[in-house]
Amino acid sequence: MSHRPSRREFLGTLTAFSLFPLEEERPEQVLYNGNIFTVNPGEPHAEAIAISGGRILAVGSDADVLHLASGLTRKVDLGKKTVLPGFIDAHSHPAMAGVMHLRMVDCDLRSISAIEAALRERAARTPAGGWVLGFKYDDTKTSDGRPLSIADLNAALPDHPVQIEHRGGHTAYGNSLAFQKAGIDDKTPDPPGGEIGHDAAGKLNGRVAERARDLLGKAIPQNLTRDDHREGVKLISKMLAKTGITSATEAQGTPTELLAYEDARESGDLLYRAYCFINYRFIDSMIAAGVRTGLGDEWVRVGAMKLVCDGSISERTARLSEPYEGRPGDYGILVMTEEELYANGRKAHLAGWQIGTHANGDVGIDTTLRVYERLQRENPRRDPRFRLEHCTVINDDLVHRIKSLGAIPTPFSTYVYYHGEKMRYYGSDRLDHMFALRTFLDNGIRATQASDYPPGEFVPMMALQSEVTRTDIAGHVWGAKQKITVEEAIRVGTIHGAYASYEENLKGSLEAGKLADLVVLGRDPLKEDPSTLITIPVERTMAGGRWTFES
Repeated sequence: MSHRPSRREFLGTLTAFSLFPLEEERPEQVLYNGNIFTVNPGEPHAEAIAISGGRILAVGSDADVLHLASGLTRKVDLGKKTVLPGFIDAHSHPAMAGVMHLRMVDCDLRSISAIEAALRERAARTPAGGWVLGFKYDDTKTSDGRPLSIADLNAALPDHPVQIEHRGGHTAYGNSLAFQKAGIDDKTPDPPGGEIGHDAAGKLNGRVAERARDLLGKAIPQNLTRDDHREGVKLISKMLAKTGITSATEAQGTPTELLAYEDARESGDLLYRAYCFINYRFIDSMIAAGVRTGLGDEWVRVGAMKLVCDGSISERTARLSEPYEGRPGDYGILVMTEEELYANGRKAHLAGWQIGTHANGDVGIDTTLRVYERLQRENPRRDPRFRLEHCTVINDDLVHRIKSLGAIPTPFSTYVYYHGEKMRYYGSDRLDHMFALRTFLDNGIRATQASDYPPGEFVPMMALQSEVTRTDIAGHVWGAKQKITVEEAIRVGTIHGAYASYEENLKGSLEAGKLADLVVLGRDPLKEDPSTLITIPVERTMAGGRWTFES
């Protein structure tokens, strides 16, 4: 007996004009009179979309799609506004960031004195001896021209231990009381893959980097509740929806974040689709429970196992083959050894997990690729879709190996625009090989859009402008050879993100059978001056046929 296609399979094979005579299913709503860029090569432009059950029934002309409507169908006149698939942020930390916004001091301020004032205000509401925590501090964005010091934090909070996280996520700053509680003194040795900062006299300067952060962090009480984590997802959901994001990867997830997503979905507070990575420290228990990449549904899905090879671009700890500009002898930090990466990666690879490894510098990427190549050589898998989280500083050999493996880079999307003041540490030659979308696309490599929020801003329109112009806020151009077109940038931020989570047949473009995830823009980015892309307003965002944001 021949296979009888399901209704969904049937819908997915037909164009709008042919649906009505053969199908009884009528759309719950029709969006019409739009300027729709579908990211579907077979039908790149359309005027209308029919939606039912959270999925797209049909895409086509107004006449053809409106013909499908019944008397009960809601009809939405788009007024010629531009519609794109919902944006997919393929590497960020939304659940974690949501909790930070709820419980920490936002230190995204422009002077050390302003940061001190914000910390004092929080300390006034915190019992003596209680921790004061901050996040999103950035040493290159304050007017002082120097980083926070232990003396700054001692003066601001003499009676409270304090830890301030750099927005890059790889370094933190504490006062003397915090170091005392953590048992760290001037003579404490650096842990493998970490660095405890000292001044010229050998005294603690307040900074800890990479794995040394764990030494300070272990002294901080973990008193967040299950409901705190759900509320964090609720808050960040609203923030993402407002910018047109309908899917995001939780790139350093744990079972706690996975549960937070499930709770937020159950309470109706989850407004984006979550692909939740699991940190390698939890992989044994996950494997033992039969969990692996892909478990879940279209709203909450288990993602890759996360490893970390090297350091940060924004904090200048990424492991490079040549030293940072103006910092002789400073090549950055390797956080995990190659054997550590291999041992953890092998467990995940054999258990059917995707692997995503943080690798920023060219040395970090080279090391990670050797691990992936070894895993695939020893135990070949048909479609492992190895991921290179960030994959910032590349060269021709690395690109060839990435292509051969079918690996997926997730370069920072907004860094050139938002973090332009940091680019001088890398030099013009190196910048022609950083955030290298032009090179990746020219080699058929499906790189994604990725904010890494909090380290980078998550606004998709900022990402488009950054990728297309390679120009920062002050008008400086960094790495012009890596510019891509607006249309390419849209594809990077939609269908490529879907591919990175094995969901290219589910989302990332607007076509029959796929999820009804889309964004309505106030102007057409394909007709916009690239230097003003960031000013295009998001008017509406839809996920699963439901408006998650309306301006």
